[in-house]
Amino acid sequence: MTLRFPAPDRTRQLDLEDGRRLGWSEWGDVHGTPVLFCTGAGMTRSFGFGADALRELSVRLICIDRPGLGGSAPDPDKSLASYARDVVSVLRCEGIVRPAVVGFSQGAPFAVAVAGMNTVSALALVSGQDELAYPPTRRMLHPDVAGLVAAIEADREGFEASFAARVDARGLWSLIIGMSAPEDRVLYNEPAFAAAYQQSLAEGFAQGPGGYVRDLTLAMSRWSTRPEAISVPVSLWYGQRDTSPVHSPDFGATLSSRFPNARLHVLPDEGGSLLWTRSRDILRELVRAS
Repeated sequence: MTLRFPAPDRTRQLDLEDGRRLGWSEWGDVHGTPVLFCTGAGMTRSFGFGADALRELSVRLICIDRPGLGGSAPDPDKSLASYARDVVSVLRCEGIVRPAVVGFSQGAPFAVAVAGMNTVSALALVSGQDELAYPPTRRMLHPDVAGLVAAIEADREGFEASFAARVDARGLWSLIIGMSAPEDRVLYNEPAFAAAYQQSLAEGFAQGPGGYVRDLTLAMSRWSTRPEAISVPVSLWYGQRDTSPVHSPDFGATLSSRFPNARLHVLPDEGGSLLWTRSRDILRELVRAS
């Protein structure tokens, strides 16, 4: 499969009232249907998806760096809720009303938090990290993942300090490759894909590991927004060959049952990389629902 990873069409920033800076990038038609993209672990605004589908579907893809990653300044008090408020600040600045939102992998809980602000029209979770600390889901976790959840729950600050001392962009890339299915590694190791992904991770760690590590602990804790409270249409996309133990232990079955208006897609021949392999299908359904 040959995929394109063009540079963003537009790169912007916003200075917030508290002195922090938020950076974001956009691809596609500036007048198209706005779709917010909540990236995966350690990723930044330089790496989008669905380049060939954006014009066809008239989509304006917007990727806002989470605090401490890429073009956004750190926020010592970052939470899922504070990130959602940051996103609302960008939407108001840009005059965007009720966009759709996509959460990929570790971006899923952040996308759910944005949806919880009642400012979006539809939500898509793609290879989304489940609410791992939710008791019924927690009982299904791999022991190593369950151990991480417990360690964060017991001492988040201590975990963050310890983990930050031993993680960097190269190590995270190796971890992602190591947890990925053979089908995903074929794509991830294509030169153009690997270069774009690794550049995004390098930008994500340019301010240090703190932004990524806080994202990790937030994503592995109880979410501030309950899926049961999200009333907009939600589509969940999982590949049955996905081997990542931090996505969803039952391919979204439990998580989808918690959303009042959800549609679950479990694709038998896909792994965790279907954000890129099925971009057009994901965006088409999202635009129709928004």
